[in-house]
Amino acid sequence: MSDWMEIAVAVLANGMLILGAFCVLTGGIGVLRMPEFFTRMHAASLTDTMATLLLFFGLMLHAGFSLVTFKLFAIMAFLLFTGPTATYALANSALSTGLTPSEMDDAADQAEEAL
Repeated sequence: MSDWMEIAVAVLANGMLILGAFCVLTGGIGVLRMPEFFTRMHAASLTDTMATLLLFFGLMLHAGFSLVTFKLFAIMAFLLFTGPTATYALANSALSTGLTPSEMDDAADQAEEAL
């Protein structure tokens, strides 16, 4: 591989790692600043998915075409399948125990006031 190609791959990989770290940082801030359970869970879920993609693709570019790349891809695929599933299960159990999103509560309060 030529020198300019190696530099381009390194810049792209480092850019993905920096963007992934930025996603993790903004997601963490979002989880701390959001007002209720469901919006916090949404911020955490998006952070989990987007940061996973960016960080793992950046690591795969750094690793080159090797067994490490295949292992990173397998881990990434596992995380991308289990993350949204876990978020769904958490939201479903919260709803089934009676926790409702605040917008639903606000709409119900407005409907009661209108009657």
